[in-house]
Amino acid sequence: MRSVNAVKEAFRGAGIEQLVAAKEVVVAVGPGGVGKTTTAAALAATAAQRLDAKVLVLTVDPARRLADALGLRGIGNQATRVCSDAFAAGGVEPKGELYAAMLDMSESWDELVRRHAPDDATARQILANPLYQNVSRRFAQGHDYIAMERLYEIHEEGEYDLVVVDTPPSRNALDLLDAPERMKEFFSSRLLRWLTVPYRSRLVNVAARPFYQVADRVLGSQLLQDLADFFILLQTMQDGFVARADAVSHLLRDVRTTFLVVTTLEATPGREAGEMIAALAERRLHLGLLVCNRVLPRTLTDPSAARAADAMARFSEELAASLADGLSVEREPVEEGVVRLVLEEVAQSFGNLRQVATREAELLHELSEGHEVTATVPYQPGNVSDLAALLKMGASIWGGGGAETGPEQSRPPR
Repeated sequence: MRSVNAVKEAFRGAGIEQLVAAKEVVVAVGPGGVGKTTTAAALAATAAQRLDAKVLVLTVDPARRLADALGLRGIGNQATRVCSDAFAAGGVEPKGELYAAMLDMSESWDELVRRHAPDDATARQILANPLYQNVSRRFAQGHDYIAMERLYEIHEEGEYDLVVVDTPPSRNALDLLDAPERMKEFFSSRLLRWLTVPYRSRLVNVAARPFYQVADRVLGSQLLQDLADFFILLQTMQDGFVARADAVSHLLRDVRTTFLVVTTLEATPGREAGEMIAALAERRLHLGLLVCNRVLPRTLTDPSAARAADAMARFSEELAASLADGLSVEREPVEEGVVRLVLEEVAQSFGNLRQVATREAELLHELSEGHEVTATVPYQPGNVSDLAALLKMGASIWGGGGAETGPEQSRPPR
């Protein structure tokens, strides 16, 4: 008879496979520095391995570590297929296909302008405007909005069965979720009206006139004129941007979309992950999976292991006496005192790690409440550097072992 833990593991594996097979979009969110990019890539690679599906992972990671892990020379705005040789090197024959793309901010903003400008001449004027490059690249929440915009575009093209999006790390957990609404607010903002009204009309409100007079002295009339020209051109795209922002918001709330929260079980990332989980619930966005990365082994919280460590510390002198001869190497005897110090240090280190692991377990329990599927990835030294390592991580997330684990499942035709 299988143990309760084995039953839970089998249920978890089936749950994640059913979740991924039923969705078309997985949006990975979470604090920076917790392995979100790697987790998104691992989930996508494992989906391509186990499901008969065409899978794309879209990353916004500026370090571009994903290309190396997938065996690609580089990743750009256009998707590149991960060749079967990369899977074969890991001893795997995938059922599906894996593609990777990286968000290019410059190219994506230019495409947005071309799409929403009323005509080609206006698009060329905006793209040639000296302020455009700086404003578009530094626009608040620009990465967040462009990531969601690019996701919508790819989903609408319908080329992939599953798109996994690695989102930019945000200082505020709500930045990503609110990015489409912020774009709409920008076009209706008072600042935009103040910058453009005096150049659209000679009639300036008496109360507003001092603002323009001060701005003119500080910034110069030519800069104000350039700003106004740019934002007047930008306003020609308002209807397109607002409509698209609405469509992006609808996609995030669609039943075909789910969110993946990635975190570690350290205090600050754990708190931010908790805020993200609460924000998703408040907005009624579907949280399909929580992945806790770099988790210490459960054995550290095992009471019998703790008793063994305590005994090691208490009887270090007796243990050192019995171990010293066996540990001695020819011509280099090991002193009992050195062995005793090592045993005591090991016992103390175990106790310290046990405290950390206990706090991790408590936080894991707290974060896991309220949704069904939580996966943990054990701590591994070093970085994930190839597809085999990504698939190993994916197996931890999925639950169970390799490709043979769990029922065979294909994605239904769209």
